[in-house]
Amino acid sequence: MRLSKDSLRGVIVATVTPFKDDYELDINGLKILTDYLASSGVHGIMTTGGNGEFPHLLPEERFKVLEVVRDVTPSNIPVIACVSACGIKEVLMYVRHAADVGADGIISTPPYYYKLPPESLFEFYEAVSERSELPLVVYNNPAYTGHNITPQLMVRIASLGNVVGMKQSNSDIGQTAEIIRLVGHKISILTGIDSQFYPTLCIGGRGIFSTAACVVPKHMVRLYEEFINGNYRNAFEIHVRLQELFKFFEYEPGYVAPCKEALKILGLPAGPVRRPLPSLTAEDVEELKLTLSKLGFLVR
Repeated sequence: MRLSKDSLRGVIVATVTPFKDDYELDINGLKILTDYLASSGVHGIMTTGGNGEFPHLLPEERFKVLEVVRDVTPSNIPVIACVSACGIKEVLMYVRHAADVGADGIISTPPYYYKLPPESLFEFYEAVSERSELPLVVYNNPAYTGHNITPQLMVRIASLGNVVGMKQSNSDIGQTAEIIRLVGHKISILTGIDSQFYPTLCIGGRGIFSTAACVVPKHMVRLYEEFINGNYRNAFEIHVRLQELFKFFEYEPGYVAPCKEALKILGLPAGPVRRPLPSLTAEDVEELKLTLSKLGFLVR
């Protein structure tokens, strides 16, 4: 299913990359997890993003993860390959691979490390757009990249030929509202912050790239479906209930370890995080386990 403005909607899972105890890829675990997510009604799967630990994966590992997820995921569920990297040459290498293995779209942050002016950010997306046959989703995550895609810059980027959407992970929801006002008629705007899911839907956003959906996909899908069916109170109540879980995926020093730990508690494959990402403390694990039990998620 080739990604489009209309098909980029709902709950897109930002999936983890399962590892074995020796920190090598757990391919069988990845297949099991992908099948679990696909069978839960999600509207798309994003591979090797931040939650998938892409900065700590070798290129061949990123290739393998995408190949496995594409192979396991039914064709009616879009698979979106994260192609983020520091330089355009590496990004385009991932773009070519994504096209070769049948991904439905690509997503990329701006380059990071070097401080770049807005014009350089536009030129980056222009180059990716011109040299990709796949639809492109822009990923704004200034806390991690050091670059904010402003509403004015997004207007320019949205004019590029195959840009179909934006994952907005700027914590300033006012900026999200302004981007929706300016380009929401042209592209699909989704939040990348679990605690902003319901509020973003209320201001015209079309869904979420979600860490929480890796753990509780059915509940995230139900929240979305209740909202689009006009059952706003039900959707709000689901969001408020899940907020107790969302907070684990939004604190420093990272959201990957809590997500992987929650999956392990639920009996799903995840494995450890790769160093130097920190694992949860014993106290954090107990608090997470208590929250999952309180919310009724320990019985799958």
